[in-house]
Amino acid sequence: MDINLKEINSYTQEMTVGLEWSELADDFNQFIVKFGKQIKMPGFRPGKVPKPVLMKQFLPLIESQFVEDNVQKYYLTALQEKDVNPVNKAEIKDLHFHNNEHFNFTAVFEVEVEAKLPELKKKSIKVEKVKYITDEEDINLTIDDMRRSRAEMRTVEDGAKEGDFILADLQKIDESGVPIIGEKLEKRYIKIGDGIFSGDNQKKLIGIKADGKAIVMIPEGEDQKDAPYEISVINVEEQILPEINMEFVKQMDPDAKDVESWRNGIKDQIEKSYQQRANEKFNRNISDALIEKIKPEFAPSMVESYLDHIIEDVKASNQGAKLEEEKVRKTYRPLSERNLKWYSIRKAIIKDQDLQISADEIKTEIDRMVEESPKQAKEIEKYYKKPSNKTRIEDDLIEKKIIDYLVNFTKVKEVKVYTKDLRKEKV
Repeated sequence: MDINLKEINSYTQEMTVGLEWSELADDFNQFIVKFGKQIKMPGFRPGKVPKPVLMKQFLPLIESQFVEDNVQKYYLTALQEKDVNPVNKAEIKDLHFHNNEHFNFTAVFEVEVEAKLPELKKKSIKVEKVKYITDEEDINLTIDDMRRSRAEMRTVEDGAKEGDFILADLQKIDESGVPIIGEKLEKRYIKIGDGIFSGDNQKKLIGIKADGKAIVMIPEGEDQKDAPYEISVINVEEQILPEINMEFVKQMDPDAKDVESWRNGIKDQIEKSYQQRANEKFNRNISDALIEKIKPEFAPSMVESYLDHIIEDVKASNQGAKLEEEKVRKTYRPLSERNLKWYSIRKAIIKDQDLQISADEIKTEIDRMVEESPKQAKEIEKYYKKPSNKTRIEDDLIEKKIIDYLVNFTKVKEVKVYTKDLRKEKV
């Protein structure tokens, strides 16, 4: 087998494969036997047509089917000999084969581009590290969420007010007020004063009662253009929040000694959560800085494959609902390209630093999770008995080793972010 490999660009390769007749003869003769078993001709028993008759009668068909059945076999053999791993299905072209002649073809395919790591020096990677400054309002808001989780809903008879909930059907209408078929949302909860139901929409809903109607404007589509909807109220309800007393505290945390210690525990959880958020952001900043520094290339087909997987995930989560695939692809393409760049760099660092994760390290990480959440110990241990879930831990641990390695070359600028400012942005 004569194999010539040519690099078209950093991710595209062209492989020309040639086989002499002496290398093909056995395969071709075996194929003729297989082909003959499927042929029925007058004067011969089924599958017993002599080879000369087959060759005279069906040679073009035999040659074309032989090519179709064997080109993939010879292609894979050539890849193995050259130790090449394509990331997409090859384009096969310039096929040539005839009986007693050589077999030639050309395969064009894409491969992974190996990232070239620069020489990293101390403080050569400049990144920001966020320090979140929390306050008492964070604790109060967290407690309010807990209270809402235990709230009672009570029907309101004398008209809705801000903060009340409306159970209603929402029917989209045209400019003349005629309902648009197929554009109805049934039995949806609306909180007056929240999100799109604030401002003018809130004014239209204040005082409304069961069986009442109102027309509100709801932004839709990419341009967020307002569309009219008629709201038909089924019921108006108010939320009755529980008192903050020891009975409520014990419901939330049976081990709490008093309200003050319970609040302190919530404060610790909030700060821990923000610390984790800061660490994740810092790690992301490091990887983004290295991506910007190296600017690795990638095969376009890898992006399409990545997006195909995202499409399948979105379809599964939408449970069969109609999906605008091109819109999803457009939305996720920047993220896909970024992740493939980091994948390339990550792979190069693992190879360069010979990073590995041992079975003991995986066990230690599982033990840590069990220690942090003793009540879920059995569920955690059961979950990580599955090999694919253990692989996730291995992936997380290797990521940590990569970041720990890169931290040695970072210049860190600490930036304080106050949660009160985050709350204002959210509003």
